[in-house]
Amino acid sequence: MKAGYARVSTKDQAVDLQVDALKKAGCTNVYTEVMSGTRAERPILSKLLENLRTGDVLVIWKLDRLGRSLKHLIEVVNELMTRKIGLKSLNDPIDTSTPQGRLTFNLFASLAEFERDVIRERTHASLSAARARGRKGGRPKGVPINAESTACAAETLYREGKLSSQEIAGKLKIAKSTLYSYLRHRGVPIGPYRVLDKRRPNRRNETCLKSSSLRRL
Repeated sequence: MKAGYARVSTKDQAVDLQVDALKKAGCTNVYTEVMSGTRAERPILSKLLENLRTGDVLVIWKLDRLGRSLKHLIEVVNELMTRKIGLKSLNDPIDTSTPQGRLTFNLFASLAEFERDVIRERTHASLSAARARGRKGGRPKGVPINAESTACAAETLYREGKLSSQEIAGKLKIAKSTLYSYLRHRGVPIGPYRVLDKRRPNRRNETCLKSSSLRRL
């Protein structure tokens, strides 16, 4: 028996093209599902896989309709082959119901595994080279664009020296640790709470004050 499986990601997409092609390929039953490709839960597909028996063939429009990832796809196909159930993709050279098709899929899976290993090795090599140069991997630190105005206000209040760090954080409605992150981002030296000398103007502070005035206007 040939059973078809058609899937679209949203209700706005039409599944008719897949269904028509699956019926034309000889599928007696066609199961349709509306589910994002990244979702692990696919109740229709799970029910279909449970109903398949030895000697049946699962027919799909394309391989990406079946697996949410390459790893998941290989797991599903290996399970089907263990149960002696074939898989045929109408738009890919895959038909595990034949010896040649099984060989093709095994080569495909081996190449995919090889590609993952190569990428993994290149990533480790790049990280090792970066560490040797004194650089660390990971997301670069900084302040989000929408928080720049808050960081500027934090610098202004901190340089004025009238409020403690705790008071500034409360005034800006941010955590004290966030306040220090903003100050370090703007290159402000962090020291004990004290009143700064008002006779020594700071150009960067003046810029922040001007920006705050323009926003109020």
